[in-house]
Amino acid sequence: MRIFDSHCHIDDKSYDDDFQETLDRAKDNRVIACMIVGITLKTCRKAVPLCEASANCFTSVGVHPHDAKSCSEKVLEELRELAKSPKVKAWGETGLDFNRMFSPQDVQEKWFIRQIQMARETGLPLIIHERDTNGRLLEILRAEVQPGQGGVVHCFSGTREEMHAYLDMGFHIGITGVITHKARGEELRAMAPEIPDDRILVETDAPYLTPSPERNKFRRNEPAFVRRVLEKTAEVRSQDVESLADLVFNNTCRLYGISPDELELS
Repeated sequence: MRIFDSHCHIDDKSYDDDFQETLDRAKDNRVIACMIVGITLKTCRKAVPLCEASANCFTSVGVHPHDAKSCSEKVLEELRELAKSPKVKAWGETGLDFNRMFSPQDVQEKWFIRQIQMARETGLPLIIHERDTNGRLLEILRAEVQPGQGGVVHCFSGTREEMHAYLDMGFHIGITGVITHKARGEELRAMAPEIPDDRILVETDAPYLTPSPERNKFRRNEPAFVRRVLEKTAEVRSQDVESLADLVFNNTCRLYGISPDELELS
């Protein structure tokens, strides 16, 4: 069984002392590949060389909506340069977050639109963050995304209508450990069976969103725990775990343009 953690942040300082051990634990759980997602220029500067030195680790470049106030054309140009690394496979995490409003709405929207354009110019799929935007993110996607410009709505937490709208636009849906949480994951468990086989991804969003029951023992999430996400997803979709693992692994490689030749599969 091969599993791909399609979204994590193991460039975070909380992994500095055990980064390789984190990857080893992942491999012990059949998680052989990870997408380390950029959220600021600083994290992208760190993640690119980290992935260049680590087999089966890939990364993205982008500015998170929380940090949109720090974005500029100069930042985007440096991200474009970083994206020339063969280990950079996506643009993001970008999007809108109207829950905490760490950056003003107009600023978030301005730089989200520019990053959609940058993804298109660099030929990279989008990694999208959405929270409490009441349809505004969908409005922007419909206006700005061109046919064939794919991506993933990571850590999906929207409505059934929103999910199907993303799917109709060609996006993938990322499932996190929330699906294992008894109360918070109830709606997600109900919707997960409606995601087509070729559009579903699993992720940890580590160090956040630790799945159950691991979150009873560990505060910090890590890629090894994405196996629990996969198992719960298979359960609610009435699918064999190994078959779903194969589907999700292939979906992730296809979305990120990763060839099996780039992976160490042993």
